[in-house]
Amino acid sequence: MINSNMFLITALLSPILVTIFTVIFSSYKNFRDSLGIIGGIVSFICSLVVAQKVINNETQEMIIVNISNNLDIFFKVTPLGAIFSLLCSGLWILAAMYSVGYMRGNNESNQTRFYSFYSISIFGALAISWSGNLLTLFIFYEFLTFSTYALVAHKQDEKSFRSGKLYLGILVGTSVMLFLPAIIWVWIIAGTTDFTAGGILKDKISYSQSAILLMLFSFGIGKAALMPFHWWLPAAMVAPTPVSALLHAVAVVKAGVFSVLMIICYIFGYEFIYESGSGYLLVWTSVITLFLASVIAMYQDDLKARLAYSTVSQLSYIVLGGAIATHYSVIGSISNIMMHGVGKITLFFCAGAIYVCAKITKISDLNGIGITMPFTFVAFAFGALSIIGIPPFGGSWSKFYLLLGAAQSELTIIILILAVSTILNTFYLLEPVFRAFFLDKKQDLVIRSYPLTIFPAIISSLLIIILFFYVEPLLKLINMIVGKT
Repeated sequence: MINSNMFLITALLSPILVTIFTVIFSSYKNFRDSLGIIGGIVSFICSLVVAQKVINNETQEMIIVNISNNLDIFFKVTPLGAIFSLLCSGLWILAAMYSVGYMRGNNESNQTRFYSFYSISIFGALAISWSGNLLTLFIFYEFLTFSTYALVAHKQDEKSFRSGKLYLGILVGTSVMLFLPAIIWVWIIAGTTDFTAGGILKDKISYSQSAILLMLFSFGIGKAALMPFHWWLPAAMVAPTPVSALLHAVAVVKAGVFSVLMIICYIFGYEFIYESGSGYLLVWTSVITLFLASVIAMYQDDLKARLAYSTVSQLSYIVLGGAIATHYSVIGSISNIMMHGVGKITLFFCAGAIYVCAKITKISDLNGIGITMPFTFVAFAFGALSIIGIPPFGGSWSKFYLLLGAAQSELTIIILILAVSTILNTFYLLEPVFRAFFLDKKQDLVIRSYPLTIFPAIISSLLIIILFFYVEPLLKLINMIVGKT
């Protein structure tokens, strides 16, 4: 049993060992700072092997604590979990590299503590990805919340602590008041909380009750940032930019929408949601969130704040696809976890590079600096175009399938709303690029060079294109969830 789960165990141990060694070797800065990169590579290789085992239909389960006959704390790798683990571990490599450049370039304090909590947060995300039931998911969901609090409040000033309190208040409050009762409800009516292909609730709950239960889960998972429980996400932008990248692309918000999709696919079953109509309220909650967040984003002059509201909007695309619950919409929703993750981390890498190299945080101050920082703004353009959904960038696949899913459900109004939202996305995401390359510089700036803040953005921007042309492995895993196209 141990041998069959060797790669699973190694992937989970890697960030824990990185955390321990980061503390032990805190005085050896070069070695300390390289540990995250090494740990990311190890976890990613193991996650690749785990994903291949899933494709080969090999069962990978590991019981941590046996509570009763029908209730365990255990890991079980699903196709959806395999996708999320690849995203977390793969982007950890780039995020760890970028963090070194940012933290050193910005002379941030308490770097050992930062790297320690960064890696332990990755452990939380990986544990979430391979959770075998709702109980295990809830435990590590809370673990991730508390481990990332230290990162949100990293600067330890009044603003950081205030944002950290809001972060904990919303995420813990929603999970305890809504998420946990929903789990208990599932346990009562189904006798289990195990993630099962096709779901466990069909014929065990009425259509009206299923709609209420789905909304409890969706609002209870505050990390999905559905309005009105989204305020923690823009507030968390006080943290260093590598933390923003972690929150938006690698772990936190992706853990939120991943959890929602796990519940849709493996607790309800997306076919049951479609036939019962229980996703109707969630569809319109998602639509309202993605539209309002896009409008708010247009009026943000702070670059990180604009990207934060962009994330709120894009997360709703993912939830929307699951709520529509057609074959194609679910494909679009799942694929967007990967595509948005890579696109958004590119944008935050670029935002951080701009701050470290030019000390600029406002979009209105970007005029003309694209000539001085061409690689940064080309990478930003690639990330923006992917999130907008323009070929040949990876995000175009997820937007294409979401549109197909809306058409499949005959929700014409949703297609119109997605089109309007795409136009808004185009305006607020490409404005920084337009200003940087096509407007005259407002002032003479001293641009410093910190390659480690730019190099990861270049790699992730190229990955966006690779994902467009090499999407088949991702679709292979998705088709194991939704069936062959």
